[in-house]
Amino acid sequence: MLSDNFKSRVSQLTWEGVLLYAIGVLTLYFTYRFIRKTTLKYKFGVTEARLLPKSYPFFSRNPYTFLCLKRDGLVLAEVLKFMRLYGHTWKANLGHQIVVTADPENIKSILATQFNDFVMGLRLSQFRPLLGEGVFTLDGHGWKQSRAMLRPNFSREKVAHTQSLEFHVQNLSKHIRKHNGQPFDIQEYFFRYTVDTSTEFLFGHSLYGLMDETIGETPPEGSFRGSGNFYESFNISQEICASRAWAQNLYYFVNPRNFKANNKIVHEFADFYISKALQYDDNVLQDKSKEGYIFLYELVKETRNPTVLRDQLLNIMIAGRDTTAGLLSMFFFEMSRNPDIFAKLKEEIYREFGTYDMCDPEDITFESLKKSEYLKWCINETLRMYPNVPLNFRCAKRDTTLPRGGGKDLQQPILIEKGTVVAYIISATHRDPQYYGKDSEVFRPERWGDKDLKPGWAFLPFNGGPRICLGQQFALTEASYTIVRLLQMFPNLVNEDKSKQYPPRIHAQLTLSLTDGAHVRMF
Repeated sequence: MLSDNFKSRVSQLTWEGVLLYAIGVLTLYFTYRFIRKTTLKYKFGVTEARLLPKSYPFFSRNPYTFLCLKRDGLVLAEVLKFMRLYGHTWKANLGHQIVVTADPENIKSILATQFNDFVMGLRLSQFRPLLGEGVFTLDGHGWKQSRAMLRPNFSREKVAHTQSLEFHVQNLSKHIRKHNGQPFDIQEYFFRYTVDTSTEFLFGHSLYGLMDETIGETPPEGSFRGSGNFYESFNISQEICASRAWAQNLYYFVNPRNFKANNKIVHEFADFYISKALQYDDNVLQDKSKEGYIFLYELVKETRNPTVLRDQLLNIMIAGRDTTAGLLSMFFFEMSRNPDIFAKLKEEIYREFGTYDMCDPEDITFESLKKSEYLKWCINETLRMYPNVPLNFRCAKRDTTLPRGGGKDLQQPILIEKGTVVAYIISATHRDPQYYGKDSEVFRPERWGDKDLKPGWAFLPFNGGPRICLGQQFALTEASYTIVRLLQMFPNLVNEDKSKQYPPRIHAQLTLSLTDGAHVRMF
């Protein structure tokens, strides 16, 4: 038998060998990375973005602290603080290096002038369980096909859908009235409201989430029997998808047990109405189109593949529902804090459209809403301070560069290697004093009346370049109509913010919402 001493020596030699091998591999890897980066920097004539100061070897900041900030609605404020301290562009360690920028020139390059250098990266893998393959998740040919299929459905005449909103506005008003002028969270109702309006526009059948026993209403017969579950499941699945996006290439660890179950409920809702639409032949679809525009029916004329239909519908819904709800919530939050601005807006609305008793809702059209200048300013200012998608990601598909962020002055071009994830922080860009003045943290709609204000790529509430939001006018029309009708019905708006914190805490998932809600009184 082998002696214990011999076994010990063999074991020692084995571990020493493994350690030496590992050191050798790491040395070769870092040598290769150094040579490659040096060669690319020389080839492109650029430098690198600097690493966020006080970074650790694997994480720029304590991951637990970061998660706590996200949970408490403070992560965007923390990123904005970094931008002010360390400049508009830098690298951070998130288990892997990521380039972070709020520079409009860099954002312009990512989204437009160097569009073909960047892709969505892992978004399809992160969101596939819920959204499948659609315009929001695809790149390349698949994205072009999806966008070509969807674009005709957002033409000007088809987004002028104000009359279909009135029924849902009335349901919303009943919930406001039931509080009898006492404090309530209007954000909760806006999220239910936009589910109702978006499902009617997309599927031809509203979820009717606002119709409940608290206002003495019940959904019409023939509605999807699992409607109540859909609302909760859609929210849960979105939250999980957002966490998977934040996790970047570690997304596969974010796969809780309830993810699959909630995705199934969302898919069943969509499939319920898709199967009905697929029973109609072209003549029936043509007749139904005369009754009113339905997104699903128009898509069925393009394809009868149920999976394609479901994916496209859910992609549009996730991109549009929460953005409009967030815009409305932030709008009324700021209006309640600024009574002078609210009074000025109300004066314009009454002048243009009349009071509630004097107004015919059919007179509130796509065209007339666009003429309401101060309303437009107020919406722009809301979108500036609270952009619907506060940050977004792209991944470099080839070795490339961005125009600014390097050198001692941080104004020199920087290297972006193939596979590098770039995060662009629109919420920081929108609050930059360089573009919006010293009062960039102040809610002031009048700034949009200044002819010298030309933010260009420093104002991107609906993204930019080839992937600019298809539903931009749809969302603005819906928000504008809803604001006009609510101000006609409820001329008094009082702030009842419980937290008394300003700027407010922001819940940053795929889109923005107020962590503490929008507590107001309306009468």
